[in-house]
Amino acid sequence: MARDTLTGSRIRERRLFLDLRQAALARQVDISASYLNLIEHNRRRIGGKLLVDIAKALAVEPSMLTEGAEVALISALREAAADSGKPVAELDHADEFAGRFPGWAEVLAGEHRRVASLERTVQVLSDRLTHDPHLAASLHEVLSTAASIRSTASILAETGELEQEWRDRFHRNLNEDSRRLAESSKSLVSFLDQSNSGSVRRGVPQEEVEAFFTAHDYHFSSLEQGQASPEDLVAASAELQSDAARSTALSALKQYRADAEKMPLAAIALSLSRGFDPARLATEFHSDLPQVLRRLAALPEAVLGQPCGLVICDASGAVLLRKPIAGFSLPRFGAACPLWPLYAALARPLVPLRRQVIQHGRHAAGFDCLAIAWPQTPPDFDRDPVYRAVMLILPLAAVPVTPLAVGSNCRVCAGRDCVARREPSILDEEF
Repeated sequence: MARDTLTGSRIRERRLFLDLRQAALARQVDISASYLNLIEHNRRRIGGKLLVDIAKALAVEPSMLTEGAEVALISALREAAADSGKPVAELDHADEFAGRFPGWAEVLAGEHRRVASLERTVQVLSDRLTHDPHLAASLHEVLSTAASIRSTASILAETGELEQEWRDRFHRNLNEDSRRLAESSKSLVSFLDQSNSGSVRRGVPQEEVEAFFTAHDYHFSSLEQGQASPEDLVAASAELQSDAARSTALSALKQYRADAEKMPLAAIALSLSRGFDPARLATEFHSDLPQVLRRLAALPEAVLGQPCGLVICDASGAVLLRKPIAGFSLPRFGAACPLWPLYAALARPLVPLRRQVIQHGRHAAGFDCLAIAWPQTPPDFDRDPVYRAVMLILPLAAVPVTPLAVGSNCRVCAGRDCVARREPSILDEEF
């Protein structure tokens, strides 16, 4: 039997594990015991609000009922095989391998995650050395101060007799410059080692915020249920090491709470059971489209019915928040591809855009991208508006016939003859 048809069996197994009678569970979710019996015997499909209610009553995530605990492991095995770059004849038997040798499957998936984490660390450190303005300024300060000390020391050592007044002045300069050098060096070392207390050295606030959201799978049930405040979540986080990261995460969580209060989980799950239509959701919940797109990206996959990605940027094009999705590469630093619908939306504020896209690469996949830009500040005759843009990324079942071809960013894009290219690619596929 197909995995996605075993939801009822998993509900029954979980109910029996909790020693909960069928009639009692039916009363909790406001359905009849006979209808629950049909569900548990896989004779009725289940989804939307009812699935969320049953999962809540059974104290599990909805995905555990719809997919089972082995799905994440099988997905990790398939990802490891795809990233190996070698043809794998037994890719269709990943579920059989995970079932027969779960221990070895866990080892393989864990090693793949470790390699991916190390690759991200190398990329972060490389980007920091190349692009980080704080690091460049600190190094410049250290080198300038060292040159000043060397010049003053040279004058004192190589010049003959100096008047007492000039000698005292050079000594004061040496003292002041050496103090500056000590402070600059201390600041630089502190910056490079700012996440030394954490288990992973991420280095920049955006990396810490992303790790924080990833640890919660971009969904904060305790915040939605009023059991915790944004301040509580930030204070309890092990991923947020720097003050800048905590401030950024706090701002994002406050926006998350406002979106959740406007569109509660149960209500939006019920609405989605009638079909996916962001414009209808905006009208139904008296919300604007940016708020709807942010809210959809924060929903559990079992409620939305599919995985999704999200990117939010400001008018400069800088990415403020990103939720990755498999197959659609999102750059961690620097500007992204200017052909993204996200940036086209900035040129047409408040006009929703929908584009079917593919990214250049060996494993091209189709995505449905919904984007819109909005003014973050209220209108004012004496002040220009500050715009932001948001893009929701949804996977397509098949590659579109006439898609918009985009990249990640120019340095790692294999696309040829691109009118938007800013710099040559470092990939051999192009040059």
